[in-house]
Amino acid sequence: MNSFLNDHHIEKLIEGDETIIRLLYDKLFPRIASYIRKNKGNDEDAKEIFQEALFQLIVRAKANGIQIKSSFENYVFTVCVNLWLKELNLRKKEVRDDVVFELMRNDNQIVKYIIEQEQMDLFEEKFQLLSDNCRALLKDFFNKIPYNIIVKKFSYSNENVAFQRVFKCKKRLADLIKADAKYKDLI
Repeated sequence: MNSFLNDHHIEKLIEGDETIIRLLYDKLFPRIASYIRKNKGNDEDAKEIFQEALFQLIVRAKANGIQIKSSFENYVFTVCVNLWLKELNLRKKEVRDDVVFELMRNDNQIVKYIIEQEQMDLFEEKFQLLSDNCRALLKDFFNKIPYNIIVKKFSYSNENVAFQRVFKCKKRLADLIKADAKYKDLI
């Protein structure tokens, strides 16, 4: 994760650690508040949007974990922008054109990130459909646990059996993903 925030910090955020929350406010809130003020909002709106974004992050992380492949800062900013645009739509306000153009310049990165998040969501959804054994095996595989340890942990007779089982689980996961209608939109 290309960010000042790591997995340990996300765990602390989930736990409600005030130090992490203050760090997030110090590092991220000024940019978000500036954006919202430029788009017919005020500091109170910015606080509400920022809190809602953090709440969504915590809920998502608790529900099925979260993997952020771009920077955490851009992730939170994008969530806040989307929440604010929804709020503006509800209020029937318009976003200033120059800010929209500024965002359009960053669109490639944001769109790429959103697609990556949607791909990860699809992966997580289908991963949960695998058997408990397959999920545990693939987690070890994705965490680069050596096959000799996997053999012992799962009581396989040898590394070849472990390799074949990993292959079958990966194929099952790939088949589940490819069978989903969303898959074609995300490739």
